[in-house]
Amino acid sequence: MKIVTWNINGIRTFGGGIKKALDSLGADIICVQETKVTRDLLDERTAIVDGYNSYFSFSRGRSGYSGVATYCKDSATPAAAEEGLTGLLTNHEGAVGCYGDQTEFCSEELRLLDNEGRAVITQHRIMCSENEQTITVINVYCPRADPEKPERKQFKLQFYKLLQSRAEAILKDGSHVIVLGDVNTSHRQIDHCDPSDNDEFGEDPGRKWLNAFLHSGAEEGEMKEQEPDEESAVTSSETIRTGKFVDTFRFFHPTRTGAFTCWSTLTGARQTNYGTRIDYVFADCLLAKEQFVAADIMPEVEGSDHCPVWGHLSCSLLPSSKPPPLCTRFLPEFAGRQQKLSRFLVKVDQKSTLSEQRDALPGSQEEGEKRENLNPSGAGNVSGKKRSLTSDSVVPKGKKTKTVKNSLTPKGSLLSFFKPKLTNAVPSTEAPVKHCEKTLRMDEVTSSQNSQKAFCHKQRNQYYQSQPVTNSVPEDTELVSDGSPQLCTSNTTEESHKQVATKPSTPHPTAGHPEAKKGASLVFWKSVFHGPPPPPSCKVHGEPCVLRTVKKEGPNVGKQFFVCARPQGHA
Repeated sequence: MKIVTWNINGIRTFGGGIKKALDSLGADIICVQETKVTRDLLDERTAIVDGYNSYFSFSRGRSGYSGVATYCKDSATPAAAEEGLTGLLTNHEGAVGCYGDQTEFCSEELRLLDNEGRAVITQHRIMCSENEQTITVINVYCPRADPEKPERKQFKLQFYKLLQSRAEAILKDGSHVIVLGDVNTSHRQIDHCDPSDNDEFGEDPGRKWLNAFLHSGAEEGEMKEQEPDEESAVTSSETIRTGKFVDTFRFFHPTRTGAFTCWSTLTGARQTNYGTRIDYVFADCLLAKEQFVAADIMPEVEGSDHCPVWGHLSCSLLPSSKPPPLCTRFLPEFAGRQQKLSRFLVKVDQKSTLSEQRDALPGSQEEGEKRENLNPSGAGNVSGKKRSLTSDSVVPKGKKTKTVKNSLTPKGSLLSFFKPKLTNAVPSTEAPVKHCEKTLRMDEVTSSQNSQKAFCHKQRNQYYQSQPVTNSVPEDTELVSDGSPQLCTSNTTEESHKQVATKPSTPHPTAGHPEAKKGASLVFWKSVFHGPPPPPSCKVHGEPCVLRTVKKEGPNVGKQFFVCARPQGHA
């Protein structure tokens, strides 16, 4: 039997597909944390994987937050499964039970502790030395103690207490217990890349809880083979622990250093292995001594800021004939049962449908959007009224907007709205046509004129792209479209063509090559906008720095600063 835990930092990050990722781990039971998916966003491809049965716990309060899931191979189908630690989320048969003493928690605390989707419990039947036994797997994603939010520190400690109470109650009931997942606390100094203050390191409340939760006697036999100085370095700051569970990684690798499971992605700390070990596979003492044959981490597996941790047991799994009710394939949305339309639709009065279609807008739109959509062209815009009447009578409802744009036909010549701009073709002594010039200030242009100009600008581009290039019309002849609204008031189509044709012109050598025009435009914009200045160099390495933004709440939030581009690590 092989079991794996992995904080995947979002279940949608599996680019090659969820089945490929699960198969690559080669485990019977795969526990993932921080799925960041709620039930309404869970798709069938993720929930139902061929060859596996899955069990999810979702966050009830925030979307894209927390969440855990346990995938079991069909050969490891559990006999019971349950969401949460309190039992409040269980309303079906097939629950694990054994909730322990919850008297020190009020009902509101229990509800909040299970409200973030942080635990899934599955119970399996195993065969150990020809004896059938049960093993309960508790998949947890423990809270993080945010320094900026003191209440989260207390929440984390309460979660630890509830987890220990539930695990010990199940163990007392006669089942073996494995607690695994992201515990969000590095246990000892050897599990941290930078245990800053040696005296204060062990005073952390989370580490104190781990000392009480874990048993130290199981590791003593393994530590006898160490050198005396190594043993004293590891155990100097510890007291003898009498907990009921064992850290299986340290059970097999008591002195390995640099064995981390989590690294900061912001600082690229994985490149220098500057991390912490906060992902564990805990097992009760008897199970660890008699059935565990190996346990290790998998830092070579990428795709998350955490790496997988696995444990290997000598016992074999006995699959249940049918998955428990918590299995995702039994959820109504995945069960394959025909559902009534009344589950999705709301009854509407048919008589008032036509009038409501013209007035009512989706409830998610803001008031400004409602006004804009109800009267997009302004109160006195006659053309806007004509436009809406035409579209209502001719166009299907679903394609109204698209057809309105295509059905517009501007009156007169396109050139009557713009002033020709002749470059490299008009001698400096010749002035442009005077009676075509009329410049309007931006604050004098109404919304209807702006929309008309934008449309004409689009049509003008299409017009010139469709015309053949001749010697009489130079390729670099362009119309003004530089943001200062200019309108021609007296030109007609014939006059505009005559004015353009009478100008002496020279064919542009790159005529007919849009790539050349694009390159020339790029050079022009680069000459106007030089871009940000180059970053300063690191004072130590002489390499360009990188720009960061302060995201931590405080007086500097939103400010930017330059730091060394190299990944975080030891000097």
